[in-house]
Amino acid sequence: MLNRYSIKDWLPITRKEIELRGWEEVDIIIISGDAYVDHPGFGQAVIGRVLEREGYKVAILPQPNWRDDLRDFKKLGKPRLFFGVSAGCMDSMVNHYTANKRLRSDDAYTPAGEAGFRPDYATVVYSQILKKLYPDVPVVLGGIEASLRRFTHYDYWSDSLKPTILAESNADLLVYGMGEKAIVEIASLLNKGFPVSKITNVPQTAFMRIDDGKLRDEGTYFLELASHEICLKDKIAYAKNFTIIEKESNQLTSAAIIQKVGEKIVVVNPPYLPMTETEIDASFDLPYTRLPHPKYDKRGAIPAYEMIRHSVNIHRGCFGGCAFCTISAHQGKFVSARSEASIMKEVKKITEMTDFKGYISDLGGPSANMYRMKGEDVKSCGTCTRVSCIFPDICRNLNTDHRPMTSLYRKIAAFPNVKKVFIGSGVRYDLFIGRSEKENNANGLNDYFRQLVTQHVSGRLKVAPEHTSDNVLKIMRKPSFQLFYDLKRRFDQINRESGLIQQIVPYFISAHPGSTLEDIAHLAVETKKLGYRLEQVQGFTPTPMTLATEIYYTGINPYTLKPVFVARSVKDRQDQNRFFFWYKTENTSWVREKLKQLKLKF
Repeated sequence: MLNRYSIKDWLPITRKEIELRGWEEVDIIIISGDAYVDHPGFGQAVIGRVLEREGYKVAILPQPNWRDDLRDFKKLGKPRLFFGVSAGCMDSMVNHYTANKRLRSDDAYTPAGEAGFRPDYATVVYSQILKKLYPDVPVVLGGIEASLRRFTHYDYWSDSLKPTILAESNADLLVYGMGEKAIVEIASLLNKGFPVSKITNVPQTAFMRIDDGKLRDEGTYFLELASHEICLKDKIAYAKNFTIIEKESNQLTSAAIIQKVGEKIVVVNPPYLPMTETEIDASFDLPYTRLPHPKYDKRGAIPAYEMIRHSVNIHRGCFGGCAFCTISAHQGKFVSARSEASIMKEVKKITEMTDFKGYISDLGGPSANMYRMKGEDVKSCGTCTRVSCIFPDICRNLNTDHRPMTSLYRKIAAFPNVKKVFIGSGVRYDLFIGRSEKENNANGLNDYFRQLVTQHVSGRLKVAPEHTSDNVLKIMRKPSFQLFYDLKRRFDQINRESGLIQQIVPYFISAHPGSTLEDIAHLAVETKKLGYRLEQVQGFTPTPMTLATEIYYTGINPYTLKPVFVARSVKDRQDQNRFFFWYKTENTSWVREKLKQLKLKF
């Protein structure tokens, strides 16, 4: 496939490539902490291609050197309209550090996985540099780092509350969530000559202005949060802020939110409505090469790309509302699904890649089995304030029909040159396990699970019960662990009937808020009884704009204002982790002693 492309098929990343296109200047420069991969799974490529479709001359500046004389920030020249800035597909601090704040030795979004090609707090660093070099050029922030730091937020790595990222970065605008629609509107207004300071009404954007008191008199309905300064002094006020932000972020129609920061005020406009099928298809159907830029050919493979090069994203959004997850805060809880035609077009393109061996590595999304799911009565969704559509129980208005997915799986599996289709994304098994026979029949749940197990598992089905304690699972907004027993029983039964030898691999989180040492001890006992020596364990990492992070920082549940146990110290976190690996020689005697103290049999 690579041989079919010339260098002009990628967006330009050097001055020479700009000149090859016959351009004297570019309209927009997108700066990212990731290497440039021209693939719909990489934000800089999506935004660049969307703007290109609108007729703008777009260049990409990937992983610029911020340590030297800043020549990288100057080499493409000054854009006519604006700089777009993103830390990349991950928050730069999550990218750099482990849950125990140890510096990682690799970076999945850099050739050869090499670390050190982006700064800490990359969005702020890039923006501050641009504002010094080009003070008259608008800077627009985007990506998950900016998105989740749009209000006062707890920063785990500095163990402090930080103000909106707009205050620290000096940027002009911020686009939160999936930004295609907002960035096109911003570009259009700037292209028409609007000063960036006057761009205040674009949905899904945030901006700052001097708090002169006039904003509250403009007739627009605002929800006002406790100020940044109040939050610094009052954890309860900060916790209450979170409940407002989370609820408004997960409604079809929401209000603008404002928060005072010093002498200024940050204004966060409501989001756009979820993308229609036509709109999301248009984003995925752009002329991506699906390949890293050729400049990386000699530097080594990009691990994050290798994972998804032969995968297909079939929808956005997740209505699970897990307490530790940032997806709903960034993408929203409403699912935007692609059409079968768009998906099949991408499958065809994958099968034409020279390195394709017949295996689609994933056909999924934030949660693999939410394709086309939405409220039966959309009007009811418009007034709903639930953060999760499936916790504490499945909303009666939610369409959980799995038949469109089962049909799609079979069509792609039968596509020419496709040998096997795997489902690598996480599956929400509470959508099809524990349902009534009537629901099973109406929504094709049993048929879906059998199809999944017999045709789309590569020997190991990975699922995420996350914990075994019902008290912890309630905080996580996850179903009871008893549902996992039902899943495993059904899984084993289907394998026996089909003559297959496959495993379920459960994922768990260590040191999540609410989880005591006794809870983890019970988890170790229960999973040992099931025959597991756990491998997939993730230490809880507090990330901005999640319920679990607010509990970690404040020590209370923002919705009840009641205290919640939090394992904060290094020792407490390490002790919880040791229980997961009870079978390791260095942990055995310690675990036995703790179990004896807790009067638990192992």
